[in-house]
Amino acid sequence: MEPGIKLELRQTRHVRLVFLLALWHQLLVLWPILSGVLLVMAGSGFVVGRLEGWSLGESMYFTFVTGLTIGYGDFAPQHFTTRVLAVLIGFCGIVLTGLVAAVSVQALRATEAQRPEPK
Repeated sequence: MEPGIKLELRQTRHVRLVFLLALWHQLLVLWPILSGVLLVMAGSGFVVGRLEGWSLGESMYFTFVTGLTIGYGDFAPQHFTTRVLAVLIGFCGIVLTGLVAAVSVQALRATEAQRPEPK
């Protein structure tokens, strides 16, 4: 292998390592918020499932399909209370998506700041 290619591979590995370390650090910093949002989503989904008579698996499936704003429609809440909780789950999903995007952008910025200069 040519020396230039070896150097490029080492730089690529370095950039990946910096990105993964920055991503891990950002996730550790935001973990209390992320876990709180996930807990609210799962708790709301559990309540929706109990009120609608769904199994735990169906409840969690509904929760994350709704939270990820996919919404297949195979499970739909029928009661007013469960519909309000479904809206809460949707908002929590939007917050969760925004946090994951922000963490990724911060990790990319850290990677760019630490990138070795080409020689």
